[in-house]
Amino acid sequence: MNIKDFIVNYTDSLSFVFTLMSQSLKRLYLVFDGEQFKGVISIGDIQRAIIANIPMEAPISKVMRREYTFATINESEAEIKYAMLKNRMEFMPIVDEDGNLQRVIFWEDVIEKPVMACRSPFNLPVVIMAGGQGTRLKPLTNVLPKPLIPISEKTILEDIMDRFVDCGSNHFYMSVNYKADLIKTYFELVDNSHYILDYFQESKPLGTAGSLKLLTGKLNSTFFVSNCDILINEDYSEILRYHRENKNELTLVVAVKDFSIPYGVVETAENGLLKSVSEKPKLDFKINTGMYILEPHLIEEIPDDTFFHITHLMERVMARKGRIGCFPISEKSWIDVGNWNEYFSIINKS
Repeated sequence: MNIKDFIVNYTDSLSFVFTLMSQSLKRLYLVFDGEQFKGVISIGDIQRAIIANIPMEAPISKVMRREYTFATINESEAEIKYAMLKNRMEFMPIVDEDGNLQRVIFWEDVIEKPVMACRSPFNLPVVIMAGGQGTRLKPLTNVLPKPLIPISEKTILEDIMDRFVDCGSNHFYMSVNYKADLIKTYFELVDNSHYILDYFQESKPLGTAGSLKLLTGKLNSTFFVSNCDILINEDYSEILRYHRENKNELTLVVAVKDFSIPYGVVETAENGLLKSVSEKPKLDFKINTGMYILEPHLIEEIPDDTFFHITHLMERVMARKGRIGCFPISEKSWIDVGNWNEYFSIINKS
């Protein structure tokens, strides 16, 4: 490991470091101000800042923790290893009595196993919406249902499910409709011993939430919902922790997306008088990725046999002042496999 690959600057923006983390798959970086070691910044620090609506152009110095886990030059390797295991740390900074960084011990230096992608395993049901026609991927989906489109040696559907299996969840409820028999036949023919599969089928299109009504009486715990054409590179246990700590009824996973406008943007006041000019502004948006966590009582709020989107359910919850949270991830941590550009991008990397 090269320590230079884990260094960011005190003045770097949240947007820059958040994108860097998603591209490098590193969740923790050392922060320097010139030659001076200032501490560490984690992906959790940035996500909490986004939830608090701190602008993405703000420097990381504004949100980085003032207290962080480190080891001193007097600690033994056994003590350091114990602390790294306890905190699931990718690396441990070793500092002297003046707080200067002396060296860094990486996870791989002391522990053979890689850092777990899911740090706090959970066993919750997962609903996968696999009934759509995949119109964006025609003509391929004229032959194969979208969930069975291959990515390397797996299908999209298996890739999604295996990410949950890695977190300890293997019970899947699958909403099927278009080419449902092909999906069921596929899983009869392959090794599916690591999945528990329950299918439920719409008699007509019911929208992104309407089919959940068919699970009345079957789901009695917190559950995940995922579209069948998205891949989320994130620690799912962190999303669940956010959901539970904030006592949310529904949590959306949202991708933070930047749009740069290549022009000067003018804001006017009454009678067309100039109010302000912003030169090539960058706008940040939070995009719904298609992954959610729901509490089971929400199924009761979905009407029977009615076309009903997840957004309709959100409106109902908000109307009665219920809690809906948004967990932010980097744009680079969200892959929408349901369109050709993203699909070609991911298979070229496979």
